[in-house]
Amino acid sequence: MVELIREVDPDLVAKRLERVREVTGDGVEILVACKYVPLDQMGALSEAGVALVGENRLQNLEAKHAEWGDRFVWDFIGTLQSKKIKKLLPLVRLIHSVASESALDQLGKHGGPDTEVLLEVDLAGEESKAGIPPEAIADFIDRCPVTVSGLMTMPPYSEDPESSRPYFAELASLGAEHGLSRLSMGTSQDWKVAVEEGSTIIRLGSSLLR
Repeated sequence: MVELIREVDPDLVAKRLERVREVTGDGVEILVACKYVPLDQMGALSEAGVALVGENRLQNLEAKHAEWGDRFVWDFIGTLQSKKIKKLLPLVRLIHSVASESALDQLGKHGGPDTEVLLEVDLAGEESKAGIPPEAIADFIDRCPVTVSGLMTMPPYSEDPESSRPYFAELASLGAEHGLSRLSMGTSQDWKVAVEEGSTIIRLGSSLLR
């Protein structure tokens, strides 16, 4: 169960954001994972200068978007249930986690010419995580009825950020091989390594908010 933050300090978040931007420069988008942030605290993120947020659950995304929709650019970063794609698409810029045949089917039914998605790639072969194998990327791109603009991956969790480096390097290589411009990789514990390996979107939560 996600433990929500009772109160977001916009000044603290703004300072932490600035420190991250000093490392990333302007070429990397900082996505704030807002699953920890209750509805009534989303305004504090806007006050802190947060522009891009990502939600993990459709229900929370719907509630927050209804109240704060114009304040942010919204992405969906959670495990994707294909039956929810119809409701997700009008709310988000990107879905980061397309990785199933049923998702392709629903994107064909509900996507449009402006719909963009990222393919989630499983580079470690972890049964507990979603994702397509690297050798399936070309086929998924060919059959995806909307634009695939990039790749996303989640390396096995480790306290050592360096353990993520080979996975990020491999994803960057795969992105270049398939001509994809976006790489969503790196979270609070390993984002610096991800940036060094070419990430264009880092997904930060606890390092900014707690």
